Amino acid sequence: MREYKMGRGNYLDERVEDLEGLVEEYFGPVTGTERYNDSELYVIESPDNAVFSRISVGAVEYDSKKDTLALDIEERPAEEVIASGDVAAAEEAVEIKNDFLREVTGRDAKARRDSMKRDVEDEETPENV
Repeated sequence: MREYKMGRGNYLDERVEDLEGLVEEYFGPVTGTERYNDSELYVIESPDNAVFSRISVGAVEYDSKKDTLALDIEERPAEEVIASGDVAAAEEAVEIKNDFLREVTGRDAKARRDSMKRDVEDEETPENV
């Protein structure tokens, strides 16, 4: 499960009024929910895109910082996707994920990558340096 931060000055509840509706628009009908870090995530067991096999997504609320978006996408193995002739769906899957994250977080793929790199670097830096 990855958590994505909002862009500077953006808040999840201000950017997206109906997260469940947006999730269904991008990924398909919500089939249930599950708990993650004391938050309720939407689950899509049969996503519209043939590459995705299961998706969990939702807002994770924190007392001391801005809410984040949790997203876990399980994908079918590449060999299976190719064998079933869903190669075009693979390209579309990347686009769907990036468009969804850009709309919700206000950050493009490069900004999200840079942020994750900084988080990893912060974790690796010794405390007394």
